[in-house]
Amino acid sequence: MKRIALFVLTNLAIIVVLGVVTSLLGVNKFLTAQGLNLPMLLAFAAVIGFTGSIFSLLISKPMAKWTTGARTIEQPANAMEAWLVDTVRKHAQKAGIGMPEVAIYEGEPNAFATGAFKNSALVAVSTGLLQSMSREEVEAVLGHEVAHVANGDMVTMTLIQGVMNTFVVFLSRVIGYVVDRIVLRNQDDAPGIGYYVTTIVLDIVLGFLAAIVVAWFSRQREFRADAGAAQLMGGPRPMINALARLGGMEPGELPQQVKTMGINARPSGLLALFSSHPPIEDRIRALQSAG
Repeated sequence: MKRIALFVLTNLAIIVVLGVVTSLLGVNKFLTAQGLNLPMLLAFAAVIGFTGSIFSLLISKPMAKWTTGARTIEQPANAMEAWLVDTVRKHAQKAGIGMPEVAIYEGEPNAFATGAFKNSALVAVSTGLLQSMSREEVEAVLGHEVAHVANGDMVTMTLIQGVMNTFVVFLSRVIGYVVDRIVLRNQDDAPGIGYYVTTIVLDIVLGFLAAIVVAWFSRQREFRADAGAAQLMGGPRPMINALARLGGMEPGELPQQVKTMGINARPSGLLALFSSHPPIEDRIRALQSAG
């Protein structure tokens, strides 16, 4: 629940800050004496909705390195590092993308990919994953992450998040206006307390619903990345083995910025609705049925 609360509070903070900035710049002009200017409100909502998600995408690589302590392999220091770089290069060439940066970070078994552009992405693996998996399994995991990059998943999830944020901002203000003017019968030119309270509450409530939708899309991208790994590996068995191995481990925690691009998570109960990853068992079944 802590991650969900932080996610909602972060999005709310972005909405508040950008709302103040756009008001100072004269963009926040959708409330008029004649009512709501819906086209202006939609433009305002899009500015608020997309700015934060696009900014997060553009800084995703440095933020991922900083939050995980990932060390980019500039010159391989040993045989393992040389193998990692060569494996990612082989996958990238087969997938038709530019060579990503390759990094290692200290932590429990996990891996992730991030970056704003297909040809300048970052693929990182944890020391725990390298120590607990066979080379073929690690190769499959790397294939999964390269598939995320090749599929453009970072950009896709950013656009989906931006669209959902836009609808949250738009709907909360429309409903806030209705509550203020029709339910509470505020006749002043300026919005009343009903508008502000309703907007804040709905930013949070609709933000939760938007998070569920975004998480659902993320889970579908995981199935596709698993299939991409199977294609890069020449068959589903290595990815199935890697997932089975991960199923018996405690997944390493990833920062929110790269959580949707990780290899593993462990959803349960109601929180499964907010999970960026499907259950391991469902992913294995999908690969088995496709193979």
